[in-house]
Amino acid sequence: MRAVSDQRNRHGGRRRGLAAGLLAAVLAVTSACTSDDGGTSPGWQGGGDAPASAPASAPKAAATIVEPAADAKDVPASTGITFTTKDAQETTVELKDTAGTAVEGTLAPAGGSWLPTGALEYGETYTATVTATGDDGKPATATSTFTTMAKPANQVRVSSFLGDGQVVGVGMPLIVKFSRNIPEDHRDDVQRRMTVTSTPAQEGIWHWVSPTEIRYRPKEFWKANSTVKYQVQAGGLPLGDGWYGRADLSVDVKIGPAVVMTVDNKTKRMTVTKDGSVIKTIPVSLGKKTTPSSSGTMVVIEKLRKTVFDTFEELGPEDGYRTKIDYAQRLTWGGEFIHAAPWSEGQQGRVNVSHGCVNVSMANGAWLFANTRVGDPITVKGTERKLQNGNGWTDWNMSWEQYVKGSALPYEPASAEPTASADPDVSPTPTPTP
Repeated sequence: MRAVSDQRNRHGGRRRGLAAGLLAAVLAVTSACTSDDGGTSPGWQGGGDAPASAPASAPKAAATIVEPAADAKDVPASTGITFTTKDAQETTVELKDTAGTAVEGTLAPAGGSWLPTGALEYGETYTATVTATGDDGKPATATSTFTTMAKPANQVRVSSFLGDGQVVGVGMPLIVKFSRNIPEDHRDDVQRRMTVTSTPAQEGIWHWVSPTEIRYRPKEFWKANSTVKYQVQAGGLPLGDGWYGRADLSVDVKIGPAVVMTVDNKTKRMTVTKDGSVIKTIPVSLGKKTTPSSSGTMVVIEKLRKTVFDTFEELGPEDGYRTKIDYAQRLTWGGEFIHAAPWSEGQQGRVNVSHGCVNVSMANGAWLFANTRVGDPITVKGTERKLQNGNGWTDWNMSWEQYVKGSALPYEPASAEPTASADPDVSPTPTPTP
């Protein structure tokens, strides 16, 4: 009624000469007027010409959905929403299926795209709505309805070396494998769907070691006691030649204490540090001159309480041997281990007599086995042979600059180096020397 009375007042000048009784009669008649739907009309209710309503101003912002296009069919289930906006102070994206159920997702930090948290359903119809709001507070929207493809017959399995809840060493690379070669022109798409979240935050990058394997390492060793979550949103993702990712992958792991081993051939000693402090020094015997140990930074790949070394096939009947081994920790695919060697305890700390392994005593082998984890790093220095990259998890044997070159996406340095943790239980770890 306030709007009605205001409109009457604006035209009251025309009717000041009318008698009060006539005005009352007019009001009595007009108060009974109704709108087309039977309700009382809120518009002009007096006689004479109605005022022209002021046109509503258009929103300053604008939004356009680029992909998927409206009415698109056979859209990959991995699809995100790509859009453009103009003069937007705030942008939101909503994706709903035919039942009206909203799909969870995340806006890209730089804007312009939105990615669902998981693969969409096959053969389902979705409606995307992008809303851009300008500084005038008025929203502008764009919508696109599309249908995802049927479930493909050719699917690539994505797997992780690590499992949920596993505790690993500070040198552990994150390892993701594919059941089929990923063509080079699709690797950047894969990396865009791979995320790593660590607490505390640490800078790192993915590195393709082969067409079927990609690894991630931080710029420096993981900070002790970190938590790490990595995800691969590969479900429905086109991977070349009519193949698609089978499913998404998500893994949560924990980094243990910073146990770092360093072996110096000159002194024939291993120094073990934990969170930066020396906790043990161990005499060792490395590879003799004809079978030298590799110098470089390696990582414990597996731990075997008891095993058998059988080298007859590799070395032949004259040099080969078959020996029971205790407390073995693999360092290379070529067969270099840390292990207990009671037969060489007299030479440990003095002479190199092994076939390339790091020999320690039974007591020290047991102690190392109890205090190390898969992923703990070891650096061997001063031997006659350099470690060949690829012979084990040699991610730390490369400089950061070398490692970055293995990424299919350009490296974007962090805007600021993460600050040291104030938590006394979280100690910084040293940068390994390649």
